[in-house]
Amino acid sequence: MSDNGCGFPAPGLHSFLFKPMATIGGFEFNKVMLLALLTTVVVVAFFWAAFGKAKVIPGKLQMVGEAGYDFVRRGIVYETLGKREGEKWVPLMVSLFFFIWLMNIWSVIPLAQFPVASVFAFPVVLALLVWVLWVGLTFKRHGFVGFFKNVTGYDKSLGPVLPLVMLIEFFSNLLVRPFTHAVRLFANMFAGHLMLVMFTVASWYLLNSWMIPAAGVSFVMTVAMICFELFVQAVQAYVFVLLACSYIQGALAEHH
Repeated sequence: MSDNGCGFPAPGLHSFLFKPMATIGGFEFNKVMLLALLTTVVVVAFFWAAFGKAKVIPGKLQMVGEAGYDFVRRGIVYETLGKREGEKWVPLMVSLFFFIWLMNIWSVIPLAQFPVASVFAFPVVLALLVWVLWVGLTFKRHGFVGFFKNVTGYDKSLGPVLPLVMLIEFFSNLLVRPFTHAVRLFANMFAGHLMLVMFTVASWYLLNSWMIPAAGVSFVMTVAMICFELFVQAVQAYVFVLLACSYIQGALAEHH
């Protein structure tokens, strides 16, 4: 696909669409689904190999697994929920962190070269998982009245503006919260992949023209974008899990 007849294969929405690899009973299985499946397999296999036969004196793989597990446990869960409340949520948050991180990392891995989280359906499902957990936990901890106060920000000291605040908080917590939780991850991965594709394709295009020096600049930008994306991918996994922990913390907090 070219842009303005110049022959430059400009990236666009078509860069996020893939033909079905297989169709089973009307269900289409494409590259993105394969990467998501591989993500699950890799994460499960890694932690199974690291902790399946844990030793007092850990080997290299166990040490890496423990470092990753401890980073999420102490750096995110304990910092947000505290050790007593947070310990039970550590396995879930570790799973979310490494699943999201690996989904993102596919964008810089040869042959894969696509971040799964840049397809909106995947962040939406993860955000809905956290949202359902938050709603259920709030109901369980506080009952219906407590849940209503929690999601509406009920505070009688607000006086005449209380109804307006409650309406805003209600829509913010029940509708806007899961949406922004998903969009934050999706938008960063979508934009990052688009920029990476643009500089990669531009390097190839310029190299095959008379503007070879410009191809060198574009290649340097491609390398810089890869390094930047590696940073953003880890940050987005961290932010997603941090927000999930903060939502759970809000569900557990006593409302006065």
